[in-house]
Formats: sequence, structure tokens, C-alpha cells
Amino acid sequence: MHRRTFVRNASLTGLAGMTRMPMLNSSPRYPLGYQLFSVREAMADDPEATLRALRDMGYRHFEIYGFDAEQLAYYGYSAAAFRELLDELELSVTSGHYSFHPLIDRDLDALDRYVDRCIEGATALGSPYITWPWLAPEQRNAATFARLPDLLNRIGERVTAAGLGFAYHNHGFEFEEYEGQTGMETILRGTDPALVKLQLDMYWVMHAATTTPKELVANHPGRIVMWHIKDLHPVSRDYAELGSGTINYLNVLPDPETSGLQHLYIEQGGNFSESSLRSAAVSARYYQEQLAALVEAT
Repeated sequence: MHRRTFVRNASLTGLAGMTRMPMLNSSPRYPLGYQLFSVREAMADDPEATLRALRDMGYRHFEIYGFDAEQLAYYGYSAAAFRELLDELELSVTSGHYSFHPLIDRDLDALDRYVDRCIEGATALGSPYITWPWLAPEQRNAATFARLPDLLNRIGERVTAAGLGFAYHNHGFEFEEYEGQTGMETILRGTDPALVKLQLDMYWVMHAATTTPKELVANHPGRIVMWHIKDLHPVSRDYAELGSGTINYLNVLPDPETSGLQHLYIEQGGNFSESSLRSAAVSARYYQEQLAALVEAT
């Protein structure tokens, strides 16, 4: 092992050791997940050591990003090799954020080909969900939202036929109005609930402040199958470690059964108090000590 790799791995092991989570329930109904974009530099540097550190913090499954469709690869590993690594560590991938938005203005055949590669990659990982995560700023307009439901239904039909689930992940811009209707209303009214589920990012719902997670779940029971949980910095309104921001999740979290919840993930895309892994550890501890019992009790 190179000295640099040894020192880095020792550092990650030390971090995990200081923040190892006492599991409140050895077989939780909703194991703790993490969106790996939150530790993107660490994953680029040393995926295996990073996954081991996250595992020791209490994370049991992950949502991936950065799929290489041409190579059918994740984090420099082939899909098969990455699955082997996960299996070795007794971890799993339960969803992936895939880059659909560049294909909005391409022909449908190109979209179908990309979807098929996503299905192939997700199947190799054993990941039950494929998720649409993003619209570029220049795409956030009435014309895009008018087209989006048909595209989502098309992807959802193809993914569902392959035996997987498909979901749309929200940010804050979906709660803005585009020609008299919010983007989220357009998506929800124009898509088939059997084909297009929702991944509810509670930070962005609270950031937009036009509705609440509980209201969305009450209005769309059974459709919100995944949650993203992260906190809102009290000054900058940027991301923050769980428990250090303004979102009181003791009051905010919806009922998991009404939601249709299958998987939940902590995420922090930036604004780390020290480092991305330290933030992951702080948030894991807060979740285990403050929120896990509430989620599991329902």
C-alpha cells in the first residue's frame, strides 16, 4: 500500500472510530442511507475507504451519482466490480441520480438508449430505483415543464417494465409558478403515479416555504417513496449538518407509512463545518439519537 493511501485510510478509520454509531435498532425498518454526492471528493480519492468510514458511522445503503453510461461504471469501477465491493462491505445501493436533463432536447431514441444503460447499471448494482435529480437553470421554464410529464412517464414505463422503480427528485424551483402553475403541480398532475414516484427533498421544500412535507404526503399518499433529509443554515440558508440548522425534523417529518416510504437518505452537498466526512458523522449521530426512534415508531 502506498504511504499516501495508508495515511488517508488511517485518517478515515480514525474518524469513523470517533463517530461510530450505537444502533438503536439492529434491524431497522428504514436503515440509514446517504447520498454519495455529499462526499464526492472522498469518493473520487478513495471509494473503498470512504464507504468503510460511512458504514462505521451507521450508514447502510447509498444513493449514487456520476454514472458513466459509456463504460457502465461508477466511481472508476465497472458496475459489476462496484457491486462486489458493496457486497464485501455488506452495503447496498438503493437509488441513483442519473443525468437525464441533457437529453430533454434530444430525440426520443437517444433518451431511450440512455435509460436502457441506466437500467443495465442499476440492475447490476441491485439498485431498486432510478431517479431524475435535476433541471439545469436554463431549463426551468414553462416550456420545459409542459414537456416534462410525458418524458417522465416514458422513462417510468421503460424502467417499470424492467422491474425497477422510477422517481423524480425535487429542488426548490419546482415550487415556483410557470404560467400560473407550479412546476411540481405540473409534474404531479401530468404523470402516472404507478410509473413516476417522488423522492422528497425536505430541505428544498422548507427552503421554498410554499408547502410542507406533511402536506405533500397527505395530498399524495403512497407516492413519496424516498426522503432526503438535510438541514438549513440559519444565516446563509445553505446546507448544514443535521441538528445545527433551522429545520425541526421532530415536527417536520411526515408519517412514513402514509408517505409510502421505502428508503431515506441524509445529504449535505456542501457548506461543511470541517469536512464532508465529519459532517456525515455529525448528521448520522443526530439522526440516530433524535430521529430514528420517531421514524421507526410509525
